[in-house]
Amino acid sequence: MTTKDSSAALKSIDARITALHDKIMRQLDDDQAVEIVSIPLAGKSSIADFMIVASGKSGRQVASMATKIAEMVKAETGRPVRLQGLPTADWVLIDAGDIIVHVFRPEVRAFYNLEKMWSFESLEAQAEEKAAAKLAAKEAKAAARAAAAGE
Repeated sequence: MTTKDSSAALKSIDARITALHDKIMRQLDDDQAVEIVSIPLAGKSSIADFMIVASGKSGRQVASMATKIAEMVKAETGRPVRLQGLPTADWVLIDAGDIIVHVFRPEVRAFYNLEKMWSFESLEAQAEEKAAAKLAAKEAKAAARAAAAGE
C-alpha cells in the first residue's frame, strides 16, 4: 500500500475513533509511558483501525496505565473494554474495538517486537533503513576519532 492509499484510508476513519485514539495517546503520555507508537491499521487489517504500543517502567505502572485507559474508554464509549494480562502486568492487551492498545514492560516488548511485525514495511525498506543506520554509526565514529585526534 502506498502512502497515498494509507492517507486515504486514514481519512475514512470515523472522527470519534480518531478522537478516542488521540485521548488514549494523551493518557499514555500523561502517565509517562515510554516509546509510545501508534500504528494505523485502517485499510491494512480488519481487526482495528489503530494499534498503539507503549511501555511502562514496571509491572505496577503497566497495570495502572492499562486500568486508566480501560476506564477512560468505557466512559467515552459506554462499552466495556476487554483486558487481558492485567494480573501479571507483563503485557496488557486492551481491546477497545476499533483501537487495540498493548502496554508492556520493556523487556517483554523487546522480546515480542510487535511494531516490527505490524509495520507493513517491505523487506527492502527495512534493509535500506538498517544500512543507513550502519552508515550513520560509522560516520559518527569517524567524526569522534577525528575530534579526538585534533585535541
